[in-house]
Amino acid sequence: MKLMIVEDEQRARRGLKNIILSISQEDEIVAEAANGRSALELIKTVKPDAVFTDIKMPFMDGLTLIKEVRKLGMDTKFVIISAYEEFEYARQAITCGVSEYLVKPLIMEDIRKALDAVRDRGEQDNCKVSLSECYPEVHPIILKALRKIENEYSTPVNQKDMANDLGISPEYFSGLFSKNMGESFVHFLRNYRIEIAKSLYLHSDIPREEVPFKVGFVDEKYYNRVFKNATGMSVGEYIRENRR
Repeated sequence: MKLMIVEDEQRARRGLKNIILSISQEDEIVAEAANGRSALELIKTVKPDAVFTDIKMPFMDGLTLIKEVRKLGMDTKFVIISAYEEFEYARQAITCGVSEYLVKPLIMEDIRKALDAVRDRGEQDNCKVSLSECYPEVHPIILKALRKIENEYSTPVNQKDMANDLGISPEYFSGLFSKNMGESFVHFLRNYRIEIAKSLYLHSDIPREEVPFKVGFVDEKYYNRVFKNATGMSVGEYIRENRR
């Protein structure tokens, strides 16, 4: 993978780089930055697969950096590094689709797990359907919503937050989405998640029991009901029927 490190402390930046390179010979550090503003410009140029970023930095903090990258429609993976084990930071990180949230001081095992999580997310992305390519003629607002779904389907996405992010009322968004897509936002998102799950079962090494949570469900029993309603089969039946 092509990796990037964003950290305002040079010693911490160097230390993280050394740990990553000692863990994996497959990964390459393609860029480093000392603040979010510089990082944003570098990300546009080098297009890393994943970025390890601090939260507290001059000019632009890590969470703002992630939001700006998401606005560009890029599916860059992010690992947050923070000295703050606070709920609000973690909540915002989850909303932004962050792969991992690490608290300083870092240890090698934490970084190893973070790299594994990023690779898992890469497998998920390989199984994604490109919604923006499937529905190029929809209203521009809905096209933005589809891109956000592509990037954030594994997080607690909901209609109200989506509408707020798009700068419109939930009621207007609901009607516009249904008019353009022929179904409600909730139903569309649920089906999209199931389609990704089906692909993960057949084309990834992600353990079967982890798939529901990788695609944004928080209740496995509910997920199993939704999956069976969508496919007419249980997860086990689907895998046996389709994995040859």
